Amino acid sequence: MPGLTAPSDYSQEPLRHPSLIINAKEPFNAEPPRSALISSYITPVHFFYKRNHGPIPLVDDIERMLPKYNVTATLQCAGNRRTAMSKVRKVKGVGWDISTLGNAVWGGAKLADVLELVGVSKFSYCTQKGGKHVEFVSVDKCEEEKGGPYKASIPLIQASNPEADVLLAYEMNGEPLNRDHGYPLRVIVPGVIGARSVKWLDSISINAEECQGFFMQKDYKMFPPSVDWSNIDWSARRPQMDFPIQCAICSLEDVDHIKPGKVTVSGYAVAGGGRGIERVDISVDGGKNWIEATRYQKIGVPYVADSLSSYKWAWVFFEITVDILRNTEIVAKAVDSAANVQPEKVEEIWNVRGILNNSWHRVQVGVGRSSI
Repeated sequence: MPGLTAPSDYSQEPLRHPSLIINAKEPFNAEPPRSALISSYITPVHFFYKRNHGPIPLVDDIERMLPKYNVTATLQCAGNRRTAMSKVRKVKGVGWDISTLGNAVWGGAKLADVLELVGVSKFSYCTQKGGKHVEFVSVDKCEEEKGGPYKASIPLIQASNPEADVLLAYEMNGEPLNRDHGYPLRVIVPGVIGARSVKWLDSISINAEECQGFFMQKDYKMFPPSVDWSNIDWSARRPQMDFPIQCAICSLEDVDHIKPGKVTVSGYAVAGGGRGIERVDISVDGGKNWIEATRYQKIGVPYVADSLSSYKWAWVFFEITVDILRNTEIVAKAVDSAANVQPEKVEEIWNVRGILNNSWHRVQVGVGRSSI
């Protein structure tokens, strides 16, 4: 592809919204305030989290030939909620709060259609030459690849399945991708951690083995709490793909002071792999008793998990009004359509890389002038 350049410094970074919470300047990594995150079901581009491993490339536009599909899908960084995990034991990685995800309408060609153009049938598990994995290589150059390009792969059976809705996307919320989000072309792999949705796409290949790049083989893998940097064996674990059931309260900060009375508790819930959100439970007494929140994707329309009218790759908003009269801990947990539920304690899922923190989300609330 002609016209591809990857700046070696950060002098040509795009303009960004001033309210973004910047977690790293070089490379640029930022998330929106949690209250802004749930202000719109479709996340505005300027509030969509920015996750980068190097300077933002400068890339020329491309021609588009295949039919366009629109897919509403939530992308979530594997490190979402890492900061809470670090409070248990320090982990390595950008210190994200709860807003390292966003929901957008992505427009582009289905990867299954592109593969069919080169002779790979729909729903293929393996090509005649033994190819089982589709690798995406970016223009993006990063330190972890020793100055080489960012890359990742997904199984061929997923890439060639039109129902998996894997896109080669060139639009976001009806507009051309901007530079922060992969202009002019990126991969969107719904239901999978954001690390596999490669931005600034340069090339695609079909290989017998999964991608051997750093971010597939030596990062974004889930280890048990017993593993630390002294005994880690990267080859012992598979690269992480689907993200787990997740929810978080966005209408309150982790430590908040409010007036006594009725309080609206609202936020997001999302499950990987296209699984629906069966339930969101809220506790106003630290997890002793629970009440079910209402769920919606469209305002005024109750959400039904796995309904044909629901966006299976997208988050669900939840909301409930509760009476809070004294200092307490409000907790949220979700259940997906496969009956997967969030674990109670972050200690149970702590891992050295600090990924996939989906423990119960807790906020401490002080009422009136009392201290917590």
